[in-house]
Amino acid sequence: MAVILTYNINGIRAALKKDLDSWIDSSKADIVCLQEIKAKPEQFNVEVFNKLGFECFINSAEKPGYSGVAILSKIKPKNVEYGCGIEKIDFEGRVIRADYDNYSVMSVYFPSGSNPLRQAFKMEFLDLFYDYIQELKKKIPNLIISGDYNICHTAIDIHNPQRNKNTSGFLPEERDWVTKFIASGFVDSFRHLNTEPHNYSWWSYRANSRVKNLGWRIDYNMISESLLPNLNRSVILSQAVHSDHCPVLVEIID
Repeated sequence: MAVILTYNINGIRAALKKDLDSWIDSSKADIVCLQEIKAKPEQFNVEVFNKLGFECFINSAEKPGYSGVAILSKIKPKNVEYGCGIEKIDFEGRVIRADYDNYSVMSVYFPSGSNPLRQAFKMEFLDLFYDYIQELKKKIPNLIISGDYNICHTAIDIHNPQRNKNTSGFLPEERDWVTKFIASGFVDSFRHLNTEPHNYSWWSYRANSRVKNLGWRIDYNMISESLLPNLNRSVILSQAVHSDHCPVLVEIID
């Protein structure tokens, strides 16, 4: 059994000041996928995680204090792939993959469409990433693609779907992409096991949104359909408050 977490921590240095390491230790996770680490490898305190039994694999953005992903693993991977080989994606440190005996785990930080230029890049990223995964799964059929997708898939995944229908992160073309991605052979592990509303993984810092649970579910552990028999549980851990996101857990039977 492997416990896998995905967590956009909104800065590793800030999160460690809020005892992220103690929380990860108590979570009993075997593999932790982090996004938005906002640190170069030399700014990432690997020692604190080494003491907990994790090996740390880090893919930072070229731009300081921006983006970046990491995988912390108690299970020794057979191979680690830094990036996806697409320069404009790898420049921003958005993808890292660890290969294990029965599956591979990816930590991915999808762009946000914070302005028209970035929205255009986000849509380009979606197309490039889709094609990349279609090729990759020919070689590695059992994939767990964990991360901040920066997209709510359906109306149940967002607190006010009507008001947000023209907002980046809930645009029809973004939601259609998630539908297409799932149809290509993936399962939204949380939604497969939980059809209840009001389950979110990100809340704005504005308007007391987290206390009121006015959130968005934009963090996913997508698994290959071939891993569905191995899916044991998936839960959103909203009590963890190191970031404006919270972790999402998936448990896979080896």
